[in-house]
Amino acid sequence: MFNRIMKQLSKLGKAMLIPIAATPVAGLLARLSAADLLNLPVLENAAWVVFGMMDLLFAVGAVIAYAKAKDKAIPIIGAVISLSVFKSVLTFMNETINMGVFAGIVVGVMTAIVYNYSKEWKTPQMFSFFTGEKFVVTLAPLVAVPLGIAFSYIWVPCQAGLNSFGIWIAGAGALGVFVFGLTNRLLIPIGLHHVVNTYIYYELGSFVTASGEVVKGEIPRFLAGDPTAGLFLAMFFIPMMFGLPGACAVIAKTAKEKKKAETKSLMTSGALTSFVAGITEPVEFSFMFVAPRLYAFHAILTGAAGAILYLLDVHLGMSINFCIIDFVLNFNMGTNAWIIIPVGIVFFFIYYFGFKFMIEKFDLKTPGREDDFIIEEDISEEELNIKLESSNYQYMAKKLLQNVGGKENIEEVESCVTRLRLELKDGALVNEVNIKKTGAKGIVKLSDTSIQIIIGTEVNKVAKEFKEMLED
Repeated sequence: MFNRIMKQLSKLGKAMLIPIAATPVAGLLARLSAADLLNLPVLENAAWVVFGMMDLLFAVGAVIAYAKAKDKAIPIIGAVISLSVFKSVLTFMNETINMGVFAGIVVGVMTAIVYNYSKEWKTPQMFSFFTGEKFVVTLAPLVAVPLGIAFSYIWVPCQAGLNSFGIWIAGAGALGVFVFGLTNRLLIPIGLHHVVNTYIYYELGSFVTASGEVVKGEIPRFLAGDPTAGLFLAMFFIPMMFGLPGACAVIAKTAKEKKKAETKSLMTSGALTSFVAGITEPVEFSFMFVAPRLYAFHAILTGAAGAILYLLDVHLGMSINFCIIDFVLNFNMGTNAWIIIPVGIVFFFIYYFGFKFMIEKFDLKTPGREDDFIIEEDISEEELNIKLESSNYQYMAKKLLQNVGGKENIEEVESCVTRLRLELKDGALVNEVNIKKTGAKGIVKLSDTSIQIIIGTEVNKVAKEFKEMLED
């Protein structure tokens, strides 16, 4: 079960690299165009639009990961409409609910499931225009209504519990700071970090300004000149300015040779965005799902940085985000802020060597280290010229299914130009000898549960029969 969950998260992580590609430049523009720098409000507003769409980006990523189709355009349209319906229902039922990016994940997965099942449904001829692959555009928004109603009740205790958790953290000293940093990172994948953040950032403590105004929360108090504020904020400068750039460096270093240039480009962009703008999503989402161990390590280090800075009495806050620009601008308002630099340098190397050890020890599939899947350009001329001895595709599909353990053993089935690609529950059930007797020319084992059966250019016809047998 654990391996199956990790496999599904890995698929989501790979798919998220596509929509997340939009975030680095948006993060840089948002920070550079802010009022304290270039002061270009039009450009700043446009840049922050991207981060207001994070739930939509996650919905698109989930559809890309789980919809079983070569062309994902139609299920993506279904997800876009369904997400709007889902959020509208949530607001109608309870306007205080904010599910963040988790709403996108829920709706994207739901849309993919609806698409995978409904595309083969048979309906009366008069409704044929709306059915088939287009059926998801009608069905998914309808499913989003009861789903939204359900989550309007499910999410209330989750949100309330996290808010109470934030109140406990505020009074727990160095332990509280550690737990805050840890949970802040761990909750990002499901978009609930903002619930804990809200209390710490905008409710914790109070300070009376020279004009008599009372301000509450770590961020407003720090900006108002409260010398006691910033203990819960200083930690984030460590991973943003030092830790994640170290992670980016080693991810690029450990990439496969033929993917080094592409990975270096991706990681350089992510590191620069984290350092200059304090936007970490492009880096974190690149390994969050494909290598959860690394993300857990990152979360622990964030909390550890917070506890260390708390014990060293380091206070520093931010006006826009935790980045080099805010570090410089707010430096004189902080207490012992210079300590962030030597501690940060140490954490750079902890991230670098810690990530390197785990990536190599566990062969983690970080960007640039993904398994190679056959694509059209890799297929030999000989494989393209394979011809089956029989055109009885149904019989061949039947025999293939029998010799890979039956439909109960099938996790996923796809086809490329010449190969039937299967993800199995138990690879030991594969009978290679009998598979070759069906007319297949060979088997490629990518892992214990992932195989490719070489059939030739007629593979799509065999795959069609194979999929129909799975649905019977």
